[in-house]
Amino acid sequence: MALAGGAVAIGGRPILRGIDLTVPAGQFLALLGPNGSGKSTLVRAVTGLLPLTAGRLALFGTPYDDFAQWHRIGFVPQRSGATGGVPATVREVVSSGRVTRRRLLRPLSAADRRAVDEALEVVGLTDRARTGVSQLSGGQQQRVLIARALAGEPELLVLDEPTAGVDLPNQQALAAALRVLKERGATIVLVAHELGPLDPLIDRAVVMRDGRIAYDGPLRSHADGAHGHHHPDGRRHDHVPHVGSPFDSLGGHS
Repeated sequence: MALAGGAVAIGGRPILRGIDLTVPAGQFLALLGPNGSGKSTLVRAVTGLLPLTAGRLALFGTPYDDFAQWHRIGFVPQRSGATGGVPATVREVVSSGRVTRRRLLRPLSAADRRAVDEALEVVGLTDRARTGVSQLSGGQQQRVLIARALAGEPELLVLDEPTAGVDLPNQQALAAALRVLKERGATIVLVAHELGPLDPLIDRAVVMRDGRIAYDGPLRSHADGAHGHHHPDGRRHDHVPHVGSPFDSLGGHS
């Protein structure tokens, strides 16, 4: 994933300005910063949920306008409202993650079922497959959303604050699941306010402040109070028209 000179405005108000960010394959990147700094807006822009007002975005080396392989990207929105109150079982929700891998209205194939089984196993919810999602705790619901994304077998996984409001045992379960993906070579972009058990997994930290990148480097340097800064020039203005993303129905907040 590569974003050059990226900018986003909502209702005419600039939210992101001059963002230069490249995430190489296999990297686990943490996107950090205070509320309102632009973290969630940035991940929604790079998954096609929000249009860029300036800049250029490429996914897997392909310009955004030409990109069609959405099955290669998994997006896990913030939990609030993401399950939509639909009376579905855990397995049904996770199975919906195969939609980018198969033709519409086709029944699940053996490969689909194997992918769903493996996703449930990775997040530790195999024994809850027939349970209604509404009966689960908030942390377990977050793990269901991660399993739904994993069922699509993505190469790039983007998670928007998956540990927000989640208790420690579920944070540890999330960390265990993401460790498996990291070991398999997946590229992971994680938005977080606090890292907790995810801390040891992070390869690189990008800190947002006021819609810009304020720090880009090792997590330890940031945590130890280093003051490295990244200054994108913000002068490119190539307009990128918005193309509908398959993640549009998944919910989440700015």
